Amino acid sequence: MSDTTLDLNPVELATELTIAWLANPNTRTNADDVPAFLNKMYETVSVLVGGNAATAEPEAPAQEYTPAVTARKSLASPVHIISMIDGKPYKTLRRHLATNGMTPVEYRERYGLKADYPMVAPTYSEARRTMAKSIGLGRKPGQTNAVKADAKPTPPPRKRKTEDTAAD
Repeated sequence: MSDTTLDLNPVELATELTIAWLANPNTRTNADDVPAFLNKMYETVSVLVGGNAATAEPEAPAQEYTPAVTARKSLASPVHIISMIDGKPYKTLRRHLATNGMTPVEYRERYGLKADYPMVAPTYSEARRTMAKSIGLGRKPGQTNAVKADAKPTPPPRKRKTEDTAAD
């Protein structure tokens, strides 16, 4: 290819890019992966050369996901939340979602949940809250607990016996 002409052939460009990728000494790949890389490179270069991004969009149609349980059943127990992905109970969904390559926002969008749908079971959340308060989290520096759980009210002062009352 010369610099003066703009003859952009996607096959040639994809081939040259694949050769350059394979020539890199840091590239470690199997021979089985090269055709897949070449195909992906061709698709990408075709979209870039053609300037038509709409051709790449129809390849991935929107997939319909059916939840394993309903949203109501998912939140039925205060001890756990049932995942709509696999129907298993979890105290917190964050790690489960991360292992499935999702964020809480994507999870809520996928299953049509409200933005305030919880990711943590209520009892687990309360236990964490109690523990955090007990170690002093959430207070400003120098602030002490205003209310102590085991504090007892002071009893009223007793009357002293005086000599007058003792003689009677």
